[in-house]
Amino acid sequence: MICIAIANQKGGVGKTTTAINVGTALAAIGRRVLLIDFDPQGNASTGLGISRAEREHSSYDLLVGDSDLVDVAIPTRVPGLDIVPATQDLSGAEIELIEFEARTHRLDAALARDRGTRWDVVLIDCPPSLGLLTINAMVASDALLVPLQCEFFALEGLSQLLNTVERIRSRFNPGLSILGVVLTMYDRRNRLTDQVSDDVRAVLGQVVFETVIPRNVRLSEAPSHGVPALIYDHRCSGSEAYIALAREVIERLNKYKKAA
Repeated sequence: MICIAIANQKGGVGKTTTAINVGTALAAIGRRVLLIDFDPQGNASTGLGISRAEREHSSYDLLVGDSDLVDVAIPTRVPGLDIVPATQDLSGAEIELIEFEARTHRLDAALARDRGTRWDVVLIDCPPSLGLLTINAMVASDALLVPLQCEFFALEGLSQLLNTVERIRSRFNPGLSILGVVLTMYDRRNRLTDQVSDDVRAVLGQVVFETVIPRNVRLSEAPSHGVPALIYDHRCSGSEAYIALAREVIERLNKYKKAA
């Protein structure tokens, strides 16, 4: 079971959209996928059609309680894709975690109890911060996928995130690797978009995925219908981009397995 954290401390960069649609694409080719909604806003849960009433158990129970993955995971409308939904309870988890000795390893311990049992890939949709929730996700993960909006301020946030990754590696999880950086909200009509893309690729090279995710209305509409964009409109440019991204993710995961 490979665990991938999808993280960026900047909000609105496409983390949840990426988590939902990459998870859907992986499930479509036969991977058993679990998506852990680790954001108190619960957008990944809503985007996959999980109502508030269905969230009897959540990622809060996994983190603060003693629940196992099999107890809190529920199926989605997408065959092969399960989810651990999020509730508002998660917003107070960082304060509650202070009471625990191994507060940075709570999620890691929960995943370790079920590693290799039911799922091939676990995706963690992190909140837009570098607090204890995101740190728990990074400590528990094998790799990190970073959605990066094609804006100037996103570059500043990326350097902060990479510094955090280095600290996580040195103190808690030396095996954490960067699966890749995916450029999101790409608009070819905007010269700044191309400039940001060129700058990121010049600095990070092959770490950046070849696929870019365009600005696309259908990607924005899909969550209101409770389905991934790949199901809502599989022919739109956003869906096609996420299918291409999933292919790259699979290629890199295969290389990761061989290296391991």
